[in-house]
Amino acid sequence: MRTSIKAMLASTVLAASAFAAATPAFADDTAPPSDFTITGSATIASQYRFRGVAQSDNKPVVQGAITLAHSSGFYVSTWGSSAEGGAPIDLNGTEIDVYGGYTKSFSGITLDGGLYGYIYPGATGLNYYEIYGSVAGAVGPVTAKVGINFAPNQKNTVKDNTYVYGELSGSIPNTPLFLHAHLGHTGGAFNYPKQYWDFSAGATVKWKNLALDASVVGTDMKSSDFIDKGYAATVAGAKPFRRMTKPVGVVSLTASF
Repeated sequence: MRTSIKAMLASTVLAASAFAAATPAFADDTAPPSDFTITGSATIASQYRFRGVAQSDNKPVVQGAITLAHSSGFYVSTWGSSAEGGAPIDLNGTEIDVYGGYTKSFSGITLDGGLYGYIYPGATGLNYYEIYGSVAGAVGPVTAKVGINFAPNQKNTVKDNTYVYGELSGSIPNTPLFLHAHLGHTGGAFNYPKQYWDFSAGATVKWKNLALDASVVGTDMKSSDFIDKGYAATVAGAKPFRRMTKPVGVVSLTASF
């Protein structure tokens, strides 16, 4: 009897082993998540404003971006925009930005910093780079961010330039509405007629991977500033300069992936 039971147990173990060998290892087939992620976006906008100043002659543009990020916090990215030529700023068709850096979050604070390059294929005499850094965190129901972009004196700049800014943003609970505001200050090589402030404020409606944004964007530069610095002799002559710096409404639609 004992021999029979032993034989039955041996047969059972062998059968179980054979079944296990024939059964796919579902858990082992699941690949671990990649340390790399790729994200991107495509945008159409009523015009392109950079730090409050028109870069597309106040005409519509198409823009796109793609980012490769590592779980460690390092990332590289590129962003591009059409940029129709027009006085007094003429980017001759295209802007391509390439940048990379490192970001880290801890205790509700996010640090970010890196190197940013601005490339203008049709106007290479405008190419330049900046070093950037920012700190962001929650302040009550909103997210606050402060940052600095520094362009050292280089081949295509007459001297260095410092851009500092602050931002507030937040979602309205139980709605797809996202509000944002930005205030920045330029001082140095990119003063135009003077050191100036730029600003923007707007709202974004999000639906799935789409975002529709409407914002007011502009600067504190006036026609008299351009006249005083010799850019123009009269208010009429300053009109093109004022047109590229005055507050305007900008509408954009972005698809993210």
